[in-house]
Amino acid sequence: MPDVVGVRFKQCGKIYNFMPDGVKAKPGMRVIVESEMGLSLGLVVKERHNAEQPDQQFKKILRIATVRDMETDRGNRSLEDEAKDFCVKRAKGLKLPMKIVGTEATLDRKRIIFYFAAEGRIDFRELVRDLASRFKTRIEMRQIGVRDEVKSIGGIGCCGREVCCKVFLTSFEPISIRMAKKQALVLNPGKLSGICGRLMCCLGYEIGQPGRKQPASGEKVAEDISRAETKSRDEKERGKTAAPAPAPKRPARPSRPKRRARKEKASQSGPSGRPDNAKKTGGQEKPAAHKKKEQGKPFSKRKRFWRKKKK
Repeated sequence: MPDVVGVRFKQCGKIYNFMPDGVKAKPGMRVIVESEMGLSLGLVVKERHNAEQPDQQFKKILRIATVRDMETDRGNRSLEDEAKDFCVKRAKGLKLPMKIVGTEATLDRKRIIFYFAAEGRIDFRELVRDLASRFKTRIEMRQIGVRDEVKSIGGIGCCGREVCCKVFLTSFEPISIRMAKKQALVLNPGKLSGICGRLMCCLGYEIGQPGRKQPASGEKVAEDISRAETKSRDEKERGKTAAPAPAPKRPARPSRPKRRARKEKASQSGPSGRPDNAKKTGGQEKPAAHKKKEQGKPFSKRKRFWRKKKK
């Protein structure tokens, strides 16, 4: 496995691995490396170690930075400020809806990178032509998000201190509203959002922080033990109190055939328990012709019905 060292190009930026290639680079030393953008000045932040991915091809450290390299880097700072001011003026002149956040120039000035923030896609081809004709070098435009914008500019958070992404955070971890719920915080978007408008990164410090030691499976924590004791004590007190009387059960509803039989029986019998169409004297049921008369049919049909019945 090849030995590599960790190099960082920006404050709180990502750490990249480079092969020493015979250069005795130690943490805290400035080195010159050949990155994807070109020659760059970096700071060694991680001592020599074995690479996690041995099959990956790492670039080499060219040399340790000299005084001349440091002066060239300071001269590039003035070039970056000039390029940013010119880009802002040309973007306003072309009426492009974009915000120039920062610029970065390589050590050999063969490339200048412009970082900008915008809501959608921007057609900046004419702007790139103006920048290339002014600075006579390769121009690259990169669109960044709101979190990277705050990380580049900086600011003061609601806690009164400088934002964490500008001070020590090297990468953005995913933050969800569940983290706030687990900490019993007020679910107010105005209080849980940072300068960038997203959920604050500090919500994840108490939940699954990568550098924080988590208890092993089966390991008892003092807080969990106290909770278990409180729960057992509450259960004992509940057992001492008398249980409330159960509510009276509602009688079961009869099945559909039984309900139908009850309805038929109730329709046949009146309040006295005999059929509704029974005569008062004999108690026998009235003839069917009487029913038809009640329904409004003529008496002639009644007579015919009786004749047919007698025959």
